[in-house]
Amino acid sequence: MKSDECLKVLARHHSNQIVIAAYHAAFIWMVIKPGPLNFYAIGAMGQGVSHGLGHALGDPDRQVIVLDGDGSLLMNLGALVTVGAVGPKNLVHFLCENGSYQVNGEHPLPGAEQVDFAAMARAAGYRHVHKIDALDQFESSIASILAADGPTFVDLKLARGEDYPLDYQAMYDPGQRQAMKQELARQRTGAD
Repeated sequence: MKSDECLKVLARHHSNQIVIAAYHAAFIWMVIKPGPLNFYAIGAMGQGVSHGLGHALGDPDRQVIVLDGDGSLLMNLGALVTVGAVGPKNLVHFLCENGSYQVNGEHPLPGAEQVDFAAMARAAGYRHVHKIDALDQFESSIASILAADGPTFVDLKLARGEDYPLDYQAMYDPGQRQAMKQELARQRTGAD
């Protein structure tokens, strides 16, 4: 399934969740579902799920979605164990697995053919673990995935989709983080 088609399915089911998007998924998400509750984990490779865990613990009544990359997750496999041990019910961790460091030159991942991220997440203690490699399968299961108590890990087997701009300037814009802080504060106080 193509990465952008898959994330468009998720975007149709996204409501008021915080989305932590790392690297390639971040560039796609920024275009297809812009919003103040997006947090782009760029420049801290491997930290997407750690950022997601922090948000999930800090705001336990709001679902947190992590859009992670396989290259990024390889940099911080220990985070799987931490998530499994803490067990946040509001965390859904999507792994956009394409077998490469896509944004960093599309270099192949070492061991990409034999690594089983879903098995690692299951062994680490994630409550629900899924492997999905077909768009119709994702479309039919996304609602139940988002409705389940987590932590949930979803290994999305992806192929390259449409190209999206690698807009690092927008990604690093401090205004994005400020907008997120303001939106969270507004929703907590109920102010308009």
